[in-house]
Amino acid sequence: MKALRVTDNDPRHGASLCDIQPDTLPEGYVRVVVHYSAINYKDALAVTGRGNIVRSPPRTVGIDAVGVVDRSNDPAFAPGDRVIATGWHLGETRDGGLAEILQVPAQVLIVCPSSLSLWQAAALGTAGLTAALALSRLQNNGQTPEMGPVAVTGATGGVGLIAIDLLALAGYEVVAVSRRGTTYGDWLRSLGAAEVISPDALETHGKPLASGSIAGAIDAVGGDLLADLLAHTKLAGNVAAVGLAGGFELHTTVAPFLLRGIALLGIDSVQCPNVTRHELWQTLAAGLSTGHLERIIDDTVTLDTVPAVCRTLLAGEHLGRTVVAMGDLT
Repeated sequence: MKALRVTDNDPRHGASLCDIQPDTLPEGYVRVVVHYSAINYKDALAVTGRGNIVRSPPRTVGIDAVGVVDRSNDPAFAPGDRVIATGWHLGETRDGGLAEILQVPAQVLIVCPSSLSLWQAAALGTAGLTAALALSRLQNNGQTPEMGPVAVTGATGGVGLIAIDLLALAGYEVVAVSRRGTTYGDWLRSLGAAEVISPDALETHGKPLASGSIAGAIDAVGGDLLADLLAHTKLAGNVAAVGLAGGFELHTTVAPFLLRGIALLGIDSVQCPNVTRHELWQTLAAGLSTGHLERIIDDTVTLDTVPAVCRTLLAGEHLGRTVVAMGDLT
């Protein structure tokens, strides 16, 4: 089988296309014929040898996989079952989904909702799960549409685009934050954004508190932009942090937390419990606007072209989601 794999003991050398054979299937494991994967920010780092993503080479990369069970040594799954695998350290400490075959413990898999095609499930993938989890955390912590607008940063990325759609469908006024708003503003508004602004509009110039122009946020960037969002958030608002493309460090003060009672919510889709995953995937299956998912997808590509797409993503030139098909596209 073909797999995109880090074979060198130094993960900084990146991944390459290899032919490998599946291992003997251990007890409690399931073998999946992968139909589709997708390219996430973490995948781009792993494939290009950045970010110390792959912990124990040799390792197949890819944090998403969608396919059909071929063999199962666990009673929870049977041949023919359509399944989804995201998170649970795929592509990091266990072999991932950018391969034609995936062998994983049964607890890594969930059944694909019947209303989703395998392509749609891959198009959503970790990005969809993360966006749905962020919205769920906001709502569980008291965020309501009546409180005011919710900002979405990294708005032209996979998580951002799906978050815009889910928030708009739930009745929230969405402010899309993107440096590419001049080019893609109309497209973002067509997906549900009420307003499109540049990150520069949120710059606080070092002030601990700003105007309180937003009621909450889903932040896919981190770093200084996350600090600005916190300063702009109104009384009792919530900010869900889902990404770190802008950096690991957070330079902020306690002022937004003590003077406005806001909450910073960390979103971990990697170790999200399966009971929650099932609920979120049902939400995703039922909740996306008709036709929006197809417009969020930038392209469907083959396994051999993944490294080039990853370089584009890290250069900030990528748009939306890219699905990876394991078979021939023709």
